Amino acid sequence: MTRILFVCHGNICRSPMAEFVMKDLVKKAGLESQFHIESAATSTEEIGNPVYPPARRKLAEHGIDCTGKTARQLTNTDYGRYDLLIGMDRANLRNMRRICGGDAGGKLHLLMDFSDRPGEVADPWYTNDFETTWRDVLAGCQGLLERCQGDSL
Repeated sequence: MTRILFVCHGNICRSPMAEFVMKDLVKKAGLESQFHIESAATSTEEIGNPVYPPARRKLAEHGIDCTGKTARQLTNTDYGRYDLLIGMDRANLRNMRRICGGDAGGKLHLLMDFSDRPGEVADPWYTNDFETTWRDVLAGCQGLLERCQGDSL
């Protein structure tokens, strides 16, 4: 089983979008039993809050339900519990390294590094561009799933 944790700053926009997009892709591929997928935040600002309404609406536009998801913070023990910890931007990666005590196992990655457009997923909390975030998250998750199926991580 491949265990994946998506991480962003607050765990109310980008990382839950990635969590539920990846779950949807895995389900459609008939691979649910081969993956465990969650998401978390690097900050404590939104802990316990649900997915941000515009992010929830964007997922719903594509038939994806995220009911019941609430923000939680990344912990040091998550590093041992997951095979891959996928951040949305470089600031997330810096904070992930700090929280996890480094990356000795090479588990920390940026989501867009699995796409043909490496870089960062812009934070729609600030950009208010949930469509671009959707497209980036989808491309990153599709590439990640392909990579996982090819076992080339």
